[in-house]
Amino acid sequence: MSDRRSQLESLSIDRDEPEGRSGVPVGVTAVIALVVAGLSAGGTWYFTRSEAPDPAPAAQQPATPPPASEPATPAATSTERTPRSSGLVATGYVVARRQATVSAEITGRISEVLVEEGTVVEAGEVIARLDDDRARIQLQLLEAQRDAAQARARSLMAQLAEAERVFERARSLADRDIGSQAAVTAARAQADSLTAQINAARADYQAASAQVASQEDLIDRHIVRAPFAGVVVAKNAQVGEILSPASAGGGFTRTGVATLVDMASLEIEVDVNEGQIGRVSPGQRVEARLDAYPDWRIAAHVEAIIPTADRARATIQVRVAFDERDDRILPEMAARVIFVE
Repeated sequence: MSDRRSQLESLSIDRDEPEGRSGVPVGVTAVIALVVAGLSAGGTWYFTRSEAPDPAPAAQQPATPPPASEPATPAATSTERTPRSSGLVATGYVVARRQATVSAEITGRISEVLVEEGTVVEAGEVIARLDDDRARIQLQLLEAQRDAAQARARSLMAQLAEAERVFERARSLADRDIGSQAAVTAARAQADSLTAQINAARADYQAASAQVASQEDLIDRHIVRAPFAGVVVAKNAQVGEILSPASAGGGFTRTGVATLVDMASLEIEVDVNEGQIGRVSPGQRVEARLDAYPDWRIAAHVEAIIPTADRARATIQVRVAFDERDDRILPEMAARVIFVE
C-alpha cells in the first residue's frame, strides 16, 4: 500500500516548481510558441495571396503602351516629308534681287514721311518730302529775273523798230540831198546797237529760264519717290531728322528714309559644296522648305550658278527661284532646298 502511494506521488506535478523537466522556463516556452504561430500564420497568408488572381493588371490594361510596331509612325511621317532622300540637300536664306534703301539726292530736313512698315507702294509713289521753303524762295527770284530779261528784250525790240524807222527817214532825206549822210550813219548805228542789246536780253532770258528749270528740278528732288513697286520693310527716318545721302548717319542725320523690297524678286541663295556642284544644273527642279513652314513643299528651280567659289568654305553659291509667288515667303527666312535628281 505504501509502495503504491509513493508511486502515485512520484507521478504528480509540483505546482510550485518554476522550471519543467527540461529546465526551460515556462515564459520562454510560451514566447517561442507565439512566434512559431505568427510565422505560420504569415506564411499561410502570403501563399494564399500569391495564388489569388490580381485584378489590377486587368483594370490598367487599356493604359498599356501600344505594340512595338506602332512607334514607327513618326518615322514614316518623316520619310514622307522628304521628297527625294537621294537628292542633294542645301541650306540658305530667302533674299530679294531688288532691294533698295530709298533716299533723296540732296541734304535737307524731313518734313513728311508717308509710309510705314508693311506699306505697299507703286513705282513713282511719294514716300517722303523734305523742307523746300528756301528752294521755293530761290525759284521765285529766278523766275523774276527771267521775266525781267524777257521784258527788257521786248522793250529793246520796240526801240529797234523806232530806230529802223529813223534810219529809213534819214536815208530817204540823204538820197534827196536834204539830210546829211552823218544822220544816216548815226541812225544805222543806233539800230545795230539795239539789235545787239536785244540779242543779249534774249540770251539773259534763256539763261534765266535754264536757272528756273534747274531750281524746279531741285525742288522736285526734295520729294522722295519709290524707284520700283514693292513693300516697305523698314522705316529708317522720322519727321524733323536731317537726311543726307553722303553722311555716315548717326544722331539726327539719316542716309535713307525707308528700305523697299520687290517681293516678286524673292529667291533662295544656298551654298553647295564644290565637290557636289556637278549634281546641280541651271533649270533643275528643286523642292524648297522654309523653316517657318516645314510641311509646305514649294516648287522651285535653279535660276543660276554663280561662276565663282568661296575659297574659305569650299562652296559655290546657287540661286533658286520660286515657280509661284506667295505672301508667306518673306526676306531673310531660313530655307532648305532639295535638288531633285
